[in-house]
Amino acid sequence: MRANQLIALLREHDLYRGTTSPLTAETEFAALSYDSRQMGANGLFVCKGQHFDPKYLQQAVAQGASAYLAEQDYSDTVTVPGILVSDVRKALSLAAQLYFNFPQNDLFVIGYTGTKGKTTSTYLTHNILSQAFPGHAAMFSTINHIIGNRPQDQFKAHLTTAESFDIFHEMRQAVDNGQTVLVMEIASQAYLLHRVYGLKFDVGIFLNISPDHIGVNEHPTFANYLLCKQQLLLNSQSCIINADMDHFADVYAAAKVSTDPERIWTYGVNNAQATVAIQPKQNTLTASEFTLTVNGDDARLAPIAADYHVSMPGDFNQGNATAAILASLLAGASVTDMQAGLAHTRVPGRMESISTQHHGTIYIDYAHDWGSMNALLHFLHTQFPDHKLIAVLGSTGDKGEDRRQGFAKALNDYADAAVLTTDDPGHEDPREIAHEIDQRIDHTKVQTTYIAKREDAIKHAITQATNDDLVILAGKGQDAYQKVNGVDTPYASDPVVAKRVIADLTDEA
Repeated sequence: MRANQLIALLREHDLYRGTTSPLTAETEFAALSYDSRQMGANGLFVCKGQHFDPKYLQQAVAQGASAYLAEQDYSDTVTVPGILVSDVRKALSLAAQLYFNFPQNDLFVIGYTGTKGKTTSTYLTHNILSQAFPGHAAMFSTINHIIGNRPQDQFKAHLTTAESFDIFHEMRQAVDNGQTVLVMEIASQAYLLHRVYGLKFDVGIFLNISPDHIGVNEHPTFANYLLCKQQLLLNSQSCIINADMDHFADVYAAAKVSTDPERIWTYGVNNAQATVAIQPKQNTLTASEFTLTVNGDDARLAPIAADYHVSMPGDFNQGNATAAILASLLAGASVTDMQAGLAHTRVPGRMESISTQHHGTIYIDYAHDWGSMNALLHFLHTQFPDHKLIAVLGSTGDKGEDRRQGFAKALNDYADAAVLTTDDPGHEDPREIAHEIDQRIDHTKVQTTYIAKREDAIKHAITQATNDDLVILAGKGQDAYQKVNGVDTPYASDPVVAKRVIADLTDEA
């Protein structure tokens, strides 16, 4: 990556402010990094962070950095030249794209945003694309990343949407590994922190929105949260939107700002105004079936008017599956690919079900805010009214404090019992978090227990359940840790704990 190429790109985006000392046009950077420990010889170091400490720049120079990219002049700290910009996060994204030779240009990129359903929809889409393009479908999800077909090309994710450098690095690896399509989750933080700045998506999907991620360390207001999520549609060639969601009119209007209405598709349950209508057919404890009807005469969509079986329960998963169908159609998948992909998708920690001999059915789900918890409990309560619902849950610390009130509301509306416990308390006291939820619970409707240790809470709920009960383990999914006082503390994960409890009960029988 040559300095003059980078400066030209920064100028194009009105980010360039000059250099601290002259750089020749031929200056070439052999490395790019925002981590001083990863810096190499003749590299460009990016001074990222709201409270950046110059000591990291000094460490980077010692590691071989020959220049730096920053919002501030650090000439009093190092002697190497600096490229100054008005927004270093945007500049990092552009520099990463240039450094990795714009890998997105060699991929058909699909992005999902929404308060809930991103991971499930991403998995559903990836499974369809894997049917359509065997060995050539990449995925960036909250759970894991797939950038190729070797064991080392599949690994755990650390963020819903990674830092821009890592996104484009992994895209380059995916392209080099022969991948041609990529489906990825796009969190609101991705736009708040400019992690996907300058990235154009072939398809952008907006699943839903409800108040979440609003607080001191996240979005200042719901309006800001909505605005950040709308950015995906403003940066997509084609848009797919859930017509049944709250704020649909606002989201659709945002899509029309940069996308021709003929490239905006909508879907909804029995919704005659949507491009595609979902007609639910059957829901069981472990799967669901539906039919799609195309409204209007769009010949491009005619093939998807068919019957589908999803290997996960929940009416909301029919919506997620429909979004996956539309996105996959635009990527070139056939209806046969869609039907096969949907029928065999399993999402770790999302509506995983475990049947027991004497203690009902257990559901493990990542539901971690009012929207997802409400949808999950509403579905189970509506479809299986004769079953008692027992929910095991907590709420995260240090963020999303409004979730606690939302959890109580969902419990009051649909649950019969709740076991409040620990769920990533951070620097807060988990008992106090539970108390905030509990004080809003209507105890005439919901029998409530507090058990601090999550393993014990799960054991209590399953042990007390009968075959007429549904036990919901909410919030953690497959997470193998608890965030406590800034430390990822090992935790076996909800599915592992549940299976151990069931095995012990079976041995006792």
